[in-house]
Amino acid sequence: MPNRRTALVRLIAPLGAPPAVWASSVLVEGRSFDEKIRLFGHDLVLNGTGVRAVAWFKGYAAGLYLGKRTQQANSALAMAGPKRLRLQMLQDVPAVEFTKAFQKGVARNTPAAQLPALRERMAQFEGQIAAVGQVRKDDIVDLDLEPARGLAFTVNGTLRGPHIAGADLYAALLRTFLGARPYDENLKAGLLGRTA
Repeated sequence: MPNRRTALVRLIAPLGAPPAVWASSVLVEGRSFDEKIRLFGHDLVLNGTGVRAVAWFKGYAAGLYLGKRTQQANSALAMAGPKRLRLQMLQDVPAVEFTKAFQKGVARNTPAAQLPALRERMAQFEGQIAAVGQVRKDDIVDLDLEPARGLAFTVNGTLRGPHIAGADLYAALLRTFLGARPYDENLKAGLLGRTA
């Protein structure tokens, strides 16, 4: 006898529901990441997942969504189209800690000549982070690139401010995870779908 989910699929499928409805998911530290999503009118795939950890302390599970899978950081950074970096919190974390990490990560992974052009927009993003105050365990943070409008920062599905223009800003943010000196080498490897 078919289970309730199978029955529901058979009931809805003829209505032409989008493929994302049927997407399977990946579990990371008990958090679920859909293998496919629809973002800004485009289908994206889960490129990889990982956990941000320092010794025994695990801060968040993360998943990177791109238009197509790649194991190369440069390809992920240069890839055209929308992108999503999803963070699912495993601990309560003050927003100021995110700001410090962002500043340090950008400084370590962005050529010095590019930093002046980013400063004003970095400050705008940092203001959005600060306004959150604190992210809590089980919160979902999405850092999205909408190519026509820029970086969108949402917490639990709520946009936390206007889009911040510039693919260069999003690339600087993504390099903090995927660059030559990332926050966490194991997390970088996971987001790129490879073994550390």
